[in-house]
Amino acid sequence: MELNEIKHIKTPITQQTIGNLRVGDRLEINGTILTGRDAALPRLVKSIVNGEPVVDVEGAVIMHTAVSDAGISPTTSNKEEIEESMPALSKAGVKIHLGKGALSKDTIDALNKFDSIFAVTPPAAALLTSKVTSREVVAFNEEGMEAIHSLEVRGLPCIVAIAHGKTIY
Repeated sequence: MELNEIKHIKTPITQQTIGNLRVGDRLEINGTILTGRDAALPRLVKSIVNGEPVVDVEGAVIMHTAVSDAGISPTTSNKEEIEESMPALSKAGVKIHLGKGALSKDTIDALNKFDSIFAVTPPAAALLTSKVTSREVVAFNEEGMEAIHSLEVRGLPCIVAIAHGKTIY
């Protein structure tokens, strides 16, 4: 795979942006992203399924991470609670899931069906945290650092790992 130039994208993510991304593309994300992991993502899905979404996910980027004073860094995305949330969140409008690790064929197919992608970030908390300019808890405050946060980011690096039914894994 040859290295390509970095694509700078802004949230919310449009359908046209997703259509133009390919496995191996290097991205820098700017704008607002959401966070969540094992405790909060299933609750977010439940709120959407019940018709009472706690946050708007249309065109959203969700990073699989907790947020603490120590920083942010992706957690493993193929944990049952996280991976099982991805199809429903994609259907609801999430366009990019950020995390780490390989995903199942069923999840890859669901991402493709709902025109969403999966991107991986370098597992370097100091680098990623340096790209966060502000943060706020937006749902499930009682989950502490695993609550849903809204982060404002500038130049958050990632690489497209799954797009349009193709995967680097």
